[in-house]
Amino acid sequence: MAQLYFYYSAMNAGKTTALLQSSYNYQERGMRTVLYTAEMHSENNRYAQIKSRIGLTAVARVFNFKTNFFDQIGAIHQKDMINCVLVDECHFLNHNQVVDLSKIVDVLNIPVLCYGLRTDFKAELFSGSLWLLAWADKLIELKTICYCGRKANRVLRINDQGLVIREGNQVLIGGNNHYVSVCRKHFEEQLRSPLSLKKCVFRNRKI
Repeated sequence: MAQLYFYYSAMNAGKTTALLQSSYNYQERGMRTVLYTAEMHSENNRYAQIKSRIGLTAVARVFNFKTNFFDQIGAIHQKDMINCVLVDECHFLNHNQVVDLSKIVDVLNIPVLCYGLRTDFKAELFSGSLWLLAWADKLIELKTICYCGRKANRVLRINDQGLVIREGNQVLIGGNNHYVSVCRKHFEEQLRSPLSLKKCVFRNRKI
């Protein structure tokens, strides 16, 4: 019986690596997978290469707010059977698209694995994450750690000096080097009296 999965975490917990490994596991058994990622990671409006931090890569279809997943997957599945759909950056999905993914599971009987962030740099839910938390059959947290060693479950946005940015658009294109995953305690401390995180987080790395 197919199910809808939501793998969520703070940044840099290995979500894309886990997605690519899952896809490989299906393919190794002769099964077909279809991968999606957000359009902002593509130079065209059809395909993009998704890449994990450890160097694994794969070609994926891209989605934007207009993408109808059910129609696309239904058409592909009719011609050549699909065994699994995997969605990277699923926090960018909208309400209707999570409905689409649910229908792929329930009507087409194809498992759907979604990977993404739970909250943004203000600790507020993304749209896709909200509906996946509400409707997914399985919720799996992928863990990473704060610079203090505790589990990180929040994300801070920082500038070039390592200072916390409190305001701005929910999405910062090309800004992956300006985020750091932290625990709840250090998230709240940084919001109350922000100090540069550069020394404790990026000791051997330029941002």
